[in-house]
Amino acid sequence: MSVIVRDDGFHADDYNGEPLDLAQDLLPDDLPTDFQGVGLVRVAFPSSADGRGFTLARHLRARGYTGRLRAKGHVLADQYAMARRCGFDEVEISDDLAARQPADQWIFRADWQDHDYRSRLKA
Repeated sequence: MSVIVRDDGFHADDYNGEPLDLAQDLLPDDLPTDFQGVGLVRVAFPSSADGRGFTLARHLRARGYTGRLRAKGHVLADQYAMARRCGFDEVEISDDLAARQPADQWIFRADWQDHDYRSRLKA
């Protein structure tokens, strides 16, 4: 099973449709441009050390995708703020990872908008 992480903590998966799954090694030029009927895009994160999924999220949003965008796999609580800044709405993690990094660790990083370096530059 898996756990969905959002800014307010852990949730069960409430998406009932068929997601569009994208591999982390997909080149940005090969991303889809037609999102008709796509309610959820999941980008794979097979390793917390592989950040290519963050780049794909940015490109998806730049191409106009406005639906749910989910990072799926080995994303750590420390990476949650980056995932949200890149355009992900939520993260899907394994039950094992959720047990090692409980909801309070993820919620602690849910203030990602308050600690954005760009907002600090405006002051």
